[in-house]
Amino acid sequence: MPHDAKLLLLDRNKVCDALNPQEVLAAVREAFILHGQRAGRVFPLIREKLHTGGVFGIKAGDVSSQNLLGFKAAGFWPDNRLVGSEPHQATVLLIDPETGRPLCMMDGNAITTERTGAAGGLGLQVLARENSERLCVFGTGVQARVQVRYALRVLPRLRSVQYISVDGKQDAAFEAVFQKTFDVRAAPDRNEAVAGSDVVITATPGGGPLFEADAVRPGTHINCVGSDTAGKRELPAGVLERARVFVDDQEQARSIGECQWASKLPCTELGDLLTANVPFRRTRDEVTVFDMTGIALQDLTVARSLYEYAVSKGLGTLLAWPW
Repeated sequence: MPHDAKLLLLDRNKVCDALNPQEVLAAVREAFILHGQRAGRVFPLIREKLHTGGVFGIKAGDVSSQNLLGFKAAGFWPDNRLVGSEPHQATVLLIDPETGRPLCMMDGNAITTERTGAAGGLGLQVLARENSERLCVFGTGVQARVQVRYALRVLPRLRSVQYISVDGKQDAAFEAVFQKTFDVRAAPDRNEAVAGSDVVITATPGGGPLFEADAVRPGTHINCVGSDTAGKRELPAGVLERARVFVDDQEQARSIGECQWASKLPCTELGDLLTANVPFRRTRDEVTVFDMTGIALQDLTVARSLYEYAVSKGLGTLLAWPW
């Protein structure tokens, strides 16, 4: 690398313009497969509470065969809401593994949203019943919306959505996003909504159990999105114990995901299904759970795709970064 090297910056607008759902799905699928093949490494997670009331974390990893190295620094700052800003903040940095020099720094908020939505979509594609028609989602925010959006991509028979907002009331803005696609309405009773659904998605801040365990009927699939820190949970006790549990990364799920509440239960990584390391055939009455904590390889494969696209199109801002 010449000593007059450049650092490429991609801000939020450039990242959002370049993200393509189909390409994000492909990149996230690749991340799961790399993880299943043990061809990509996930480094130990950093996730710490701050004196400001926020949470700060770093997810890092590499793929040596692709010369891919980097990390995402991200977290949650709830007080940002007081000034009208997004509480989730993330920045991704790609690094040249040969020299340690930074190649590209990009806004990670949209990357996190899309790759999490795509991961949820892949979980539904592999684990949910193909004829699933009824979906129940807890939450109506950014992540709930992207989870439903990707569910529509992979479950073509979906025809209805019931949602439970944070205050239990109707969310007209959420309904407006999807009402042209299918029947969408606020659930009058959360337990009845779960009992009447083929697929349940929990996309909340993880403040505690969202429904009663006996509401989950045979054949239900659950995507858990909100538990990503020690102490968080969305599922009631008893659900994991009666389900077949799948995760993105076993160690991480048992540390910060839903599996922290039943850490001795067996679980299977989704990458092992996509690589056929572990055979899987869903039975009609089986309850399945996908505990999603998000792994660094997802961020890196998506970021690499964006970086290559930006370089090919001459997008972003180049800064002199001499060494």
